[in-house]
Amino acid sequence: MENVKKIASFTVDHDYITEGIYVSRIDGDITTYDMRTRIPNSDDYMDNLTIHSFEHMFATYVRSSKIGEDVIYFGPMGCQTGFYLLVRNAENSKVLDTVFDVLEKIISHEGEIFGKARVECGNYKNLDVESARTEARRYLSCLLAKENDFLYRGSENEG
Repeated sequence: MENVKKIASFTVDHDYITEGIYVSRIDGDITTYDMRTRIPNSDDYMDNLTIHSFEHMFATYVRSSKIGEDVIYFGPMGCQTGFYLLVRNAENSKVLDTVFDVLEKIISHEGEIFGKARVECGNYKNLDVESARTEARRYLSCLLAKENDFLYRGSENEG
C-alpha cells in the first residue's frame, strides 16, 4: 500500500462541505467541478432514482449548452451527495451561468426524460422526470442562496 496515492477528493475535509459548486481540481486544461447537492455525512442522500434521472437530464442539457463542446464528463458521486462536471477550458462564471441555465431547463422540461428507452439506457425503467425536476429545484435554490466562489471552506481546505 506504500505506493498508493490518496486521490485529491479524499484530501478535502468533508465535515466542512455544504451544498454548492466547487473547483475540485484542475488538470491542465480540464477543471473538475464538485456539484454538491447534499451535505456529506448528514444522512440526507439522493436515492438511485433521483441520481439517475437528474444525471440523464443534466448531462443531455449541458452537452447541448454553450459549453457543450468542452464538457468531458458529467456523472454522480458514489456517496450520493452530488455530481462531477469535467470541463475543458473552463471559465468559472461561464460554467456557473450554464449550470443555472441547465437547472432551469430541467425544471421546465416537458415530456419524457432523455434516454428513457431500452435501447438508450441499461436501466431505463428507473427514470422519472419529476424526480429530476425536484432535485434541480432543490439545487438551484441552494446555489441562489449563497456566494458561489468555487472554494471549499474550513480546515486546511480554506482557499
